[in-house]
Amino acid sequence: MPQQPHRALLAHALLAHDLVHTLGGRRVLDGVSLTASPGRRIGLIGENGVGKSTLLRLLAGTDEPDSGSVTRPPDLGFLHQEMPYDAGATVADVLDDALYEAREDLAELERLGERLARTPQDAPEYAGLLDAYGARLERAQVREAWDAERRAALVLDGLGLAPFQPFGPFGLSGPDRTDRTGRADRADRTDRTLGSLSGGQRGRLALAALLIRRPAALLLDEPTNHLDDSAAAFIEEQVRALPGVVVLASHDRAFLDAVCTDLIDLDPAVNGPVRYGGNYSAYLAEKHAERDRWERRWAEEQEELTALRVSAGTTAHRVAPDRGPRDNEKMGYGRRAGRVQHQISRRVRNAARRLEERERSQVAEPPKPLRFGSPALAAPAAEGDAPLVSLEAVRVRGRLAPLSTDISATDRLLVTGGNGTGKSTLLAALAGRLTPEGDMRRRPGLTVGLLTQDTAFDRPDRSARDTYEQALGPRRAEAVPLASLGLMYETDLDKPVGRLSTGQRRRLALALLVARPPQLLLLDEPTNHLSPRLCDELEAALGPGPGAVPGPAPGAIVLASHDRWLRQRWQGREIRLGP
Repeated sequence: MPQQPHRALLAHALLAHDLVHTLGGRRVLDGVSLTASPGRRIGLIGENGVGKSTLLRLLAGTDEPDSGSVTRPPDLGFLHQEMPYDAGATVADVLDDALYEAREDLAELERLGERLARTPQDAPEYAGLLDAYGARLERAQVREAWDAERRAALVLDGLGLAPFQPFGPFGLSGPDRTDRTGRADRADRTDRTLGSLSGGQRGRLALAALLIRRPAALLLDEPTNHLDDSAAAFIEEQVRALPGVVVLASHDRAFLDAVCTDLIDLDPAVNGPVRYGGNYSAYLAEKHAERDRWERRWAEEQEELTALRVSAGTTAHRVAPDRGPRDNEKMGYGRRAGRVQHQISRRVRNAARRLEERERSQVAEPPKPLRFGSPALAAPAAEGDAPLVSLEAVRVRGRLAPLSTDISATDRLLVTGGNGTGKSTLLAALAGRLTPEGDMRRRPGLTVGLLTQDTAFDRPDRSARDTYEQALGPRRAEAVPLASLGLMYETDLDKPVGRLSTGQRRRLALALLVARPPQLLLLDEPTNHLSPRLCDELEAALGPGPGAVPGPAPGAIVLASHDRWLRQRWQGREIRLGP
């Protein structure tokens, strides 16, 4: 059961009021407000680039808003999408930093206790020492400082980092494991630099450091990107048990469903960002209903505006079409004509006023959502029964155990397994980026494309549109325009690549692959950093399965994924690496 919020935490809600922030001339956040009380776990969702990571940085204080204010607890932790430590830092440095506050609390309690024991109760300074001791004790209780070493061991083990911990099963072990400062003698692996760890290991270590700290407010940016099933389930349990504020941005639909008490959708809406009570499943139901209401309201208003425009333009003709006076009204024609003209003017003015009022108050048109527009992710290979790639006892020492399999011309192969079992290594070998031991045979002339986990471009100053054209060549870029793939908004195409969000850069990398489909497409964690809606569309395009995109015979696709939602729906072949 989750713990009840401690009374010291209840005074520390995270508050944001009317935040406005502009990036590159575009207003990313426009008047966003948020109240996060201890015990609430709020998920931020929306398309890439709508401001989820930006909002987290503003809440954390790493960026400043153009206007608006943030009131944050003094003890706040922030997990970035990218590692917040230098590559030269060691595992021991990260663990010491995570345990520093708990160790400092315990050391200060010991010092204050000793001073209190030496100070007479009637001394002038006694009351101040007692207050300081009480405040520090309360802080230590909130942080569960006495349990920090044991918690560190459990967290590292739960995240698959047990080989890097200097702790025994109940914390630091042995009489010589720690000195007076609390710094432990380290096992050899804690001296490894972060630069020597894999991307997944670095991400898990950063997350572990925050869970060990247990700050009063925790901000998480894509916390499950590098986690396998057991680690993701462990994190869900840990986050649900936190007594303080949690605000997180995630594209992991299963995680949002298991953890969140509230969701804030930053996608465009009639009245701005909307907060929904409940988890991801509850949000989906309400979101679909809300979008339907918005579209119906907009359509009804457009019909009304069209009718008002017709009314304003034709009233005069309907009331008094041009005609001369009849014989029996020639004497009063002038007076009658004046009255009619006055009536015409009044009706025209009324129609014009109603039109102006409705145009001024009309709801915005619902923006068209991105639609993934590639008819085939991989190109069909030439006819023949021979496999595209044949592997016989292929291995990479220390990274990939021996594996034998064939990949056919229309294969759909899902590679699963825990972290470190060799999923990315296998894809790199299939792509020809490393040479494994064993026998690997490729069909002559085979074209291969690989989407890696880490997306980087050589020219971050070049726009997305120019990057796309330079990589494909003008003719191909014109034949398959970037905007036609439905992976990026038109307004983002001329932004420098270096200013795109992590998810937008990943979309661009995927666009470069599918614009010239290879015969064998390799995807390493393809749903990382993509919005839930785009993940659904990408899954449909992968096929076979519900919603598979019809078209010519597709090529072969091999993907490695931790995405639990995707794997539950997968209907192709599957290979699990490791034990």
